[in-house]
Amino acid sequence: MRALAALSRFVGNTFAYWVLIFAVVAFVQPTWFIGLKGAIVPLLGLVMFGMGLTLKLDDFAEVARHPWRVALGVVAHFVIMPGVAWLLCQVFHLPPEIAVGVILVGCCPSGTSSNVMTWLARGDLALSVAIAAVTTLLAPLLTPALIWLLASAWLPVSFMELFWSILQVVLLPIVLGVVAQRLLGDKVRHAVEVLPLVSVVSIVIIVTAVVAASQAKIAESGLLIMAVVMLHNSFGFLLGYFTGHLFKLPLAQRKSLALEVGMQNSGLGAALASAHFSPLAAVPSALFSVWHNISGALLSTYFRRMSEKQDRETLAARQAAD
Repeated sequence: MRALAALSRFVGNTFAYWVLIFAVVAFVQPTWFIGLKGAIVPLLGLVMFGMGLTLKLDDFAEVARHPWRVALGVVAHFVIMPGVAWLLCQVFHLPPEIAVGVILVGCCPSGTSSNVMTWLARGDLALSVAIAAVTTLLAPLLTPALIWLLASAWLPVSFMELFWSILQVVLLPIVLGVVAQRLLGDKVRHAVEVLPLVSVVSIVIIVTAVVAASQAKIAESGLLIMAVVMLHNSFGFLLGYFTGHLFKLPLAQRKSLALEVGMQNSGLGAALASAHFSPLAAVPSALFSVWHNISGALLSTYFRRMSEKQDRETLAARQAAD
């Protein structure tokens, strides 16, 4: 079991590389993965169940301690990412299916890997977990409402169908995970240790299935979609950090806001797009899944250096005062 837990940690720490490698393989050899499309929704449900196993009541204590900081992060997330997505679709005059895909990923809750990036960045982890949890719990209502509001101009959007999908693949598995944790207690500890492995394998399969199903379309417009995805993610990081700065939050909280706003649950985006629109509409989510883990790792490294520099300056100031 220790070896499996160690493998799980290794795979979790190298998540971005596995997603990138298998996305490239799926693009080169789509026939190998084309049959995996039916596994997208069940695998996302499995990831959400795992998230439920790790959630504790203590994770929501931050909401009670600093409700306005959590509320700020949640509002920033559901305003900035959908808004930037809509603007990018207008600026680049994106085709309908791609536009819906970009808006869809923008309307998703925070990504599950944002908490890891926040920890690496020496941000406020409690705030990060609280924002991710609240955005996920609000997703069944806010995500379909925002998609309906912003994407209906391109393609027909059914609020109720999206609502029920998110209820089934996000909220229900999370609730079951929380219940399992409460009932089984320490018995789920070993399961939690291998969750990174299960999550990475699941997301990799989701991405490869989407890429394989849309290989021809990606070859035709992949560079445009990738450019939009990179801009979307970058503006999310930038505006998230600026929001924290505007409201005079300490550095650790500004880092958390940047990462929580800029990183999306792209697995949910891919599942919803595949189920309700088309494989092409799922491509922005698949590419976002690849890119935001790379950019998030780079940004967290930069943020960590900011903390180290601040620590050195604080120490130097104290020594000078003494």
